[in-house]
Amino acid sequence: RAPSNARHLPPPSLAMGAASSKKMAANKEAKLAVAVSGIFFAFSYFAVLQEDVYRASYAVPGAGRGATEKFTSTFLVLAVERGVNALAGAIGLALVGGSGIRVPRRQILTSGVSQMLAMASANEALRYVSYATQVLGKSCKMVPVMIGGVAAGRKFPRAQYLQVLAITLGVAVFNFGKKASSSGKGAGGDSAYGLGLIGASLVMDFVTASLQDRVKSATRRLNPGEKHAKTSMFESMLYTNASGVVVALALAARTGQLSSGVAFCSRHPEATRVVMNYALASVVGQLFIYFTITEFDPLVLSGVTTTRKIFSTVYSVLRDPDPKNALTRTQWTGCGVVFAALGYDVLEKFVKGGGKKKIGGGGDGEAPRRSARKKEL
Repeated sequence: RAPSNARHLPPPSLAMGAASSKKMAANKEAKLAVAVSGIFFAFSYFAVLQEDVYRASYAVPGAGRGATEKFTSTFLVLAVERGVNALAGAIGLALVGGSGIRVPRRQILTSGVSQMLAMASANEALRYVSYATQVLGKSCKMVPVMIGGVAAGRKFPRAQYLQVLAITLGVAVFNFGKKASSSGKGAGGDSAYGLGLIGASLVMDFVTASLQDRVKSATRRLNPGEKHAKTSMFESMLYTNASGVVVALALAARTGQLSSGVAFCSRHPEATRVVMNYALASVVGQLFIYFTITEFDPLVLSGVTTTRKIFSTVYSVLRDPDPKNALTRTQWTGCGVVFAALGYDVLEKFVKGGGKKKIGGGGDGEAPRRSARKKEL
């Protein structure tokens, strides 16, 4: 006869299932820690190097004391950065393999061009505005996206209009709260031309978002038999960056930045080191971005990147010893409004999901598949 307490013990299969679930949850948490750490530190370092590339001054060899020059070859830097990323994508594709589906290469290549132009405008802007201004300005990318959506007949919830209004207001407060200077520029030497470049970058962000939607629809159209057809992370990384490096090299040659940039790096080997570190940090950051998209819910990525922007902005201001570049109390208020609005976006998405989206966006996805099968039956 079995012991009286045996009836209270769970079946062995249930006990093993519970242990397996705990192990999977622990693995997901470990992966999340790796993903968050990778994105946070890689792109924070990337942001610091991005600022150093364009705003650092280098002593001119053989010139008089105090003579300095700055690196101005934006397209050359982008060609290096895109080239290193394309090489990393090609190596990953060779080692891991592709998705096994028909890939819309033309659409991906086109989106890579617009993405590169958006980044070129943002990088060029760093020569004329502070890093904090650039980040705050780029936080407005949802404004042109919303305008384009409204023009196309889309309707947005009231909360999104309020969020865009709050971000626009925060950026306005930030810019109007700058210290006046004798040159007519704001704190950190921000200029109207630099702000115009940020505006151009926002326009290209909108174009890129539209082209990326076309990539998704083209993928479905080319693979009608695949219900969840999507390109692999290395395929996207390779083709997006490949078109970017071609265009960046062409623009660098056309504008003379290719020869002037190489000459500058020859005069200042430390600039070469900064550019290469910048490119490598971009590679690491992109790999962690794609890893996070593959393993977790997009909400996780949104939260991490938003937090990273706040940290990078504050760190950029605190690491600058020049008191002229310090933010005023009004500018800190503008920063707070912008990042509070961005943080609200993350919180709103989580609340809309009812808090049901766990780390990894639903584990292995069995529950959704079982639900779908029930509906079919």
